[in-house]
Amino acid sequence: MAEIKALRFEHHPSGLGIQCSSPRISWMFAAVDESIYDWTQSQYEITVYRDGLQENFIVQSAQSSLVPWPSMPLQSREQAKVRVRVCGTWINKETRLAHPGWSAWSTWQTVECSLLSSHDWTAVPISSPFNPSSQEDEPLRPLLFRKAFALPATFGSVSRARLYITAFGVYQAYLNGCRIGDHEMAPGWTSYHHRLAYQVFDIDSLINVNGNNVLSIEVAEGWYAGRLGFGGGKRYIYGDRMAVMAQLEVDGPTGGRLQIASDISWKCHPSPTIRSEIYNGETYDVRAEVKDWHQYGPHYIDADWDAVSVLDFPRAQLYTPDAPPVRVTEILAPQEIFTTPTGRTILDFGQNLVGKLCIHALPANATVIFTHAEVMEDDEELGTRPLRRAQCVDKVITSGQTVIDWSPKFTFHGFRFVQVDGWDPQTEQSWQSNIQALVIHTDFKRTGQFECSDMAVNQLHQNACWSMRGNFLSIPTDCPQRDERLGWTGDIQVFGPSATFLYDSIGMLSEWMEDVACEQSDHNGVPPLVVPNILDHVWPSIPQAVWDDVVIILPWVLYISSGDRDILHRQYPSMTLWLDQGVRRGPDGLWDPELWQLGDWLDPQAPPDEPGDCRTSGTLVADAYLVHATSLMAEIASILERETESTHYSCKAQRLRALFQDKYIAPSGLIVGDSQTAYSLAIVFGLLSTQSQFETARRQLAARVRMAKFRVATGFAGTPVILRALTETKNLSLAYRMLLENGCPSWLYPITMGATTIWERWDSMLPNGSINPGEMTSFNHYALGSVVNWLHETVGGLKPLEAGWKTALVSPQPGGSLSHASVSYDSVYGRWSCQWKLVQDADQDEAVTFCLDLIVPPNCKAVVKLQAGEDGIGKLDEDVGSGKYQWRIPFLPLPWPPQATAPFITNPGQNVK
Repeated sequence: MAEIKALRFEHHPSGLGIQCSSPRISWMFAAVDESIYDWTQSQYEITVYRDGLQENFIVQSAQSSLVPWPSMPLQSREQAKVRVRVCGTWINKETRLAHPGWSAWSTWQTVECSLLSSHDWTAVPISSPFNPSSQEDEPLRPLLFRKAFALPATFGSVSRARLYITAFGVYQAYLNGCRIGDHEMAPGWTSYHHRLAYQVFDIDSLINVNGNNVLSIEVAEGWYAGRLGFGGGKRYIYGDRMAVMAQLEVDGPTGGRLQIASDISWKCHPSPTIRSEIYNGETYDVRAEVKDWHQYGPHYIDADWDAVSVLDFPRAQLYTPDAPPVRVTEILAPQEIFTTPTGRTILDFGQNLVGKLCIHALPANATVIFTHAEVMEDDEELGTRPLRRAQCVDKVITSGQTVIDWSPKFTFHGFRFVQVDGWDPQTEQSWQSNIQALVIHTDFKRTGQFECSDMAVNQLHQNACWSMRGNFLSIPTDCPQRDERLGWTGDIQVFGPSATFLYDSIGMLSEWMEDVACEQSDHNGVPPLVVPNILDHVWPSIPQAVWDDVVIILPWVLYISSGDRDILHRQYPSMTLWLDQGVRRGPDGLWDPELWQLGDWLDPQAPPDEPGDCRTSGTLVADAYLVHATSLMAEIASILERETESTHYSCKAQRLRALFQDKYIAPSGLIVGDSQTAYSLAIVFGLLSTQSQFETARRQLAARVRMAKFRVATGFAGTPVILRALTETKNLSLAYRMLLENGCPSWLYPITMGATTIWERWDSMLPNGSINPGEMTSFNHYALGSVVNWLHETVGGLKPLEAGWKTALVSPQPGGSLSHASVSYDSVYGRWSCQWKLVQDADQDEAVTFCLDLIVPPNCKAVVKLQAGEDGIGKLDEDVGSGKYQWRIPFLPLPWPPQATAPFITNPGQNVK
């Protein structure tokens, strides 16, 4: 019988503090029992326990994901306990007989609403009474806030205690000296003028019932008031006053509620963290420490603490995120310590990461400076030039005693190497245990795994995972290290399918899309290139294909991954606004050809100082995307049962496709530009009208790949689709040869140079070990790692056929020198797993058997399609239900390796490997 593994409310990671009065419920099924096949749910029963009353609801439905809340809507602060059991039918493997029956009950799961209305808040934002410095380029010094209180004697005990808190800036909170929660950089970065996140913490165990308490909070400028953007950036984009808004509520056992809310009665003081900036790092001065500032005591009521000033209540929407918070997710020790030719001490953590240092013991009477960078220069000194104007420096000024467990609080760095000045770490015993790197990012769950027989490909996949982790810090950013770290829409648009497979990023990305829609509405339907938009003073409202198409493509990707139609419904106005008003069209309805497009950005042929110089026309790329986005709109409108609009967009897409064909594709099938990107987009987006044109495009794409000697010749637009285009045109061996190429530029070239993350440029580091001279040279950008989606779907062989992975296509396509691969995915129903290997027949030298092992989770189906040889040899075409399966079929390998084409004038051999 199927077993329920976990309950979930909406996409919320815990259920505590959910911003929804009727949260939808999902449950995941545990691993498949080997004796059970074809388990399908027919009904479910939900028990809701609230206010001392228990309700039971039985529903005839096969749905187990995002089912409607069955009870009356919850109120602000209200809590309910929920459990589920399901009834289904399955086939016994031994007897082949069908068996109906109920599962055991799931464990009880608690859901609790946050403050659903602004009227539930009595707290107001409080700040320092002093106006900020008039010097525009001066960062704001972090602030300490505190409020002492005691519980009424009548309470006796506590039934529930919660802290609702947000900030204009970033904060850490303490109750009676104990850290509240483990969030980093809270409340996170949102479009602050429109939406402001707040957190809910369970503080039951921290309340001192029989004595005095003190709530203390430290706030830094973070993204709210700090300098953001490149070229010197801009300060105070959202405001020039740091503030905190906190509301602590304690409920007594017999009713009654004590409420401690930020107001004029609080006190504030400058922090011993005298400087804290996102780009430039943090300075901590022990001499400015306020002793026991977060403990209760009458000595705090003195002239050293100032009265606070009260700011206006936020006009932005207050909400609790469905996304997990940013946390420390891993701790790494330095792998090596060495000295550069100029005598600098360098720590090497062996992995390019995003986070910060933690030093367990720093010497007394010292000024210690830590400078962070991703790579070393070819002269063996720290490579800080790619950071541009970001200093990425943390400083600690110690006093008369050793500083214990120091770590910066309100900044983060992208780094592998750290230069240490003012202290020799090797003077401490066990320096490896004294120094740690804390890896921080949005703490989403890993959902997708991939592994194969090629170690370099495995490293490529691991690099993509590390780059996603480093760049998913509150929002999906382009890079985590230099004076940028912005939510570029184009990067996540191309990486979306990979992102939603690798990690449970639905909650985070769907919330970020709400910010995109808010900012788009401010710009006449044009989504900003970065969200939150802090570049309006640089590039005001410039419509761009690929980047702005995120408003249609990413919600679609999220829907396919999660099955959540509400995402499409919520984002639908943003989609139509972009297509109907935002796109700058020419007279024919395609893009205005006079508008410069980013297009196939970072084509490897582009010079270091001109990353937009692409071999494929930017307008061609834009028009291809316009046809694709319009076609998606027709499908989205149909799913939302907007049939009139679906017909409208379908007809529009057909017209645009015909215009594209007339403008760019010759009757023979040759495409303007004759580039890998042009052919790949035309093939994958279905822009070719006849089989003859398709054949020409297939041959031309293959020729272009061979002429390039299997090295990459695509940028942002072509890279996500090039291997898929080769696969769909029966050029699978060329796709594998391109994947396994390690010359520059290629996916594996950075691996040969020691990369542990995905680079921004194909040649961010040149073959001679020097750093690319271009300003846009990051060593941690996930966009070009979008190739891992092909690894999951084609090499591994798993792809959703129905939204939410209710049905999946299982169709691994072995090739190249790979002898085995495995892929798994934790869907909303349970774990999918597909493993294959090629086995040489011991009795026949040339005979090879393809061995496939598949696990389909309960309540799901798989379409298994294999073509493991020519003329039907090893053909497999089956539809199966849940369970564990094995197939063993003959396999005929593709010819390997394919040959490159080289001009005879430069190479005597016309063809080279």
